[in-house]
Amino acid sequence: MSDLSQINNSEYSQFLHQAIDHIKTARTLLAKQVNSSANSVYWNLGKLLFEKQLEEGYGSSVVKQLSIDLKNEFPDMGLSPRNLWNMKRFYERYYQANPKLLRSVAVLPWGHNLLLLDKVQSLSAVAFYANEVAEKGWSRDLLLNAIKMDIYNRTESQLKANNFNSTLPQISVEYANEVFKSSYNLGFLGITEPMKELELEKRLISKIRAFVLELGKGFSFIGNQYRLEYNNKEYFGDMLFFHRGLQSLVAVELKIGSFKAEYVGKMNLYLSLLDKFEKGENENPSIGIILCADKDHVDVEIALQDINKPISVAEYQMLLPKNELQTLILNEINAQETKD
Repeated sequence: MSDLSQINNSEYSQFLHQAIDHIKTARTLLAKQVNSSANSVYWNLGKLLFEKQLEEGYGSSVVKQLSIDLKNEFPDMGLSPRNLWNMKRFYERYYQANPKLLRSVAVLPWGHNLLLLDKVQSLSAVAFYANEVAEKGWSRDLLLNAIKMDIYNRTESQLKANNFNSTLPQISVEYANEVFKSSYNLGFLGITEPMKELELEKRLISKIRAFVLELGKGFSFIGNQYRLEYNNKEYFGDMLFFHRGLQSLVAVELKIGSFKAEYVGKMNLYLSLLDKFEKGENENPSIGIILCADKDHVDVEIALQDINKPISVAEYQMLLPKNELQTLILNEINAQETKD
């Protein structure tokens, strides 16, 4: 008898997700260790230049010679004069910062740190972007686009559109508000033209790992068009996840247009069925996320006020429209040419 016959498909799927999570965690830790070691070297070199009070101009010849001599010893370390000055900027920027921020930037790739040095002034914004990169594995390009879109200030100013305070155990409310955001960025889909909801769902399924990263830590994908049957009727949810920290099933419903109050009633029913037929004995209530292209906070608040299941309404963004993205790239190229 095959060993696989001893566990059912659901148990094996959970087992597989756990194995994948272990591998991803190990890889992330290794990458952080490598980045942290490199940044530690850059930090100390920057500190040395800072303490010697070298400035671009009169100190240029010293740094140029230092670069030549260091590259003879360490040819693969990227010790150009420009990079040495960047190390000094890195040290100057953070040497008086709080330890938590220092730990956050220490594990970022050097290219990401240079982007934060050039594009972000506020240290609180740096902390936000550093945390997003660490949690979601943003590439340098995605970080650049997030900065250009001013995601930090958008996130800070957005109101939470959910009823968690009245529907979740009090111990879970604060954590749930941290887990679920008011806005999700679907720019990794590369969509520049309008599409139907089913096509959007197919795109997300095809890039489910990227979508899980955008959702944040702790999510495991269970399935799409997840079928539930009750009273001889079938009910389907667009996407179903499980969140380990919250110990809750999470149903995600995708809507192409603006939020409508009727979406809440449909989600409330689906969550009731999940809790009745799928929720484990020791798990918390299932949570619903309605993803819309746009929402009005007042409409959402009214729609949720008498609902007894935990539901959050969030907007999604496609990063940038094609014409805006082209303009952004051209501006970056022109700015670089002017700098050079």
